[in-house]
Amino acid sequence: MKISKQARREAKQLFRSCQVDERMDADRVRQAVGLLIEKKPRGYHGILQHLQRLVKLDEASRSARVESAVALSEAQQQSVRTSLGRLKSGEVTVEFAENTGLIGGMRVKIGDDVFDGSVKTRLASLSESF
Repeated sequence: MKISKQARREAKQLFRSCQVDERMDADRVRQAVGLLIEKKPRGYHGILQHLQRLVKLDEASRSARVESAVALSEAQQQSVRTSLGRLKSGEVTVEFAENTGLIGGMRVKIGDDVFDGSVKTRLASLSESF
């Protein structure tokens, strides 16, 4: 089902009204969805679909997965958390994982963004250049 421009606009407005200090407030989202379902304005299915998409994107941008070739110490993990918090201007939920296939370095995925500083990727790009 295609979502109309009007429904997208209304979902964006609703999304902005559910934010407090540029952070999603789950209680406000629940209240907004409840009111929307109760009142059932024209095109409310499209509004709900687009709102759900916006909330998922916001959640994904606030969570990160960090893969490193070796396990990081607690101090290194804290340093990564701090750096990611500055990058995303706020608190980021970070999941750490060990991936020996990277050979060295680390790969960070935040939402759809991937920052790859691994030796494996550098070797692959070097071999492609020959």
